[in-house]
Amino acid sequence: MKIAVNTRLLIKDHMDGIGVFTYESFKQIATSNPTTEFVFIFDREPHPDFVFAKNIKAEVIGPQARHPFLYKIWYQYSLNRLLKRLNADIFVGTDGMIPLKTRTKTLSIIHDLNFEHHPKHLPVLLRKFYCKYFPKFADKANRIATVSEFSKKDIIDTYKIKKEKIDVVYNGPNNNYKPILKEDKTIVQNSYSDGKSFFLFVGTLHPRKNLINLFKAFDQFKSQLDTDFKLLVVGKKMWWTAAIERTYTQLKYKNDIIFTGRVSENELYKITASAYALTYVPIFEGFGIPLVEAMSCGVPVITSNITSMPEVVEDAGILVDPFSVDEITAAMVKIFSNENLRNELVEKSKIQAKKFSWKKTGDLLWESIIKTIEN
Repeated sequence: MKIAVNTRLLIKDHMDGIGVFTYESFKQIATSNPTTEFVFIFDREPHPDFVFAKNIKAEVIGPQARHPFLYKIWYQYSLNRLLKRLNADIFVGTDGMIPLKTRTKTLSIIHDLNFEHHPKHLPVLLRKFYCKYFPKFADKANRIATVSEFSKKDIIDTYKIKKEKIDVVYNGPNNNYKPILKEDKTIVQNSYSDGKSFFLFVGTLHPRKNLINLFKAFDQFKSQLDTDFKLLVVGKKMWWTAAIERTYTQLKYKNDIIFTGRVSENELYKITASAYALTYVPIFEGFGIPLVEAMSCGVPVITSNITSMPEVVEDAGILVDPFSVDEITAAMVKIFSNENLRNELVEKSKIQAKKFSWKKTGDLLWESIIKTIEN
């Protein structure tokens, strides 16, 4: 059996959520199926870490696809030609995109449809590309995998896809996400938050992540309580808009918000495990990997009560209306003031996190691959 996989987003020290999903799930799949041949397809020379098994062969095709115009060339021409040559049993489109004229069977992994519901949060050309082509990708694919029941229903409703065509394949946390000792937390606090306890946000600094309301809520929290708490913001400023900048500069306690930028995976494990609570309140998520990572560390979460987030957290966190600054603030105050509640959420978080693992992800995705090939 030969399985071709889009691994274009496996970029050393620069992986986003889709890159992490691709790496972790296929690490499980490739090592568990040593007699199967995997062809990992890149748009640049891959780091050796990403060719992690003897049954993996790397193929590099151009151009480097980092723009909607180049997406069309890479997927519809370069990739289509390569798949003809490979004669693979299946192509797995890990970012949802597939060649529309290929005769190879395809499994499209559509993580979410945020661009359909909040198109203004994306640059114009990217938005137009996604909204034009993703309905075609969903229709053309032999099967679809997605990362939550919420996203499955969204794809069904938005693109009129039959439910029998879609498999749910949840994300998982890296095994390194686990509770750490108090003295290790102190070291992290001294390194990142001036020795103080901190709320944590992890993710790309993007309008969809609702940073404006998070910043306002933290400012209200600081105004209401006499505390030296910090808000640690970990992630790359990919789409730091004028509105986010304006909100930030007007905050009374902006000096208590600390931006780390992107950090190494090893540092992120320790930072997450050291947080007092994760404050993660996007207006849209297909899954929300930081939620499971935090819960795996026994870190309570404050998150949104919409899209996929209630499905991931259930009763192991505090759910809030992400459009209400007052609700987000109240949750911060509650978890700060009520130690019994926080301790209860710590234990619930560790139990809830056990429902998710990359091993389970790999097993479910493998089932979806086999269904695609056999049907």
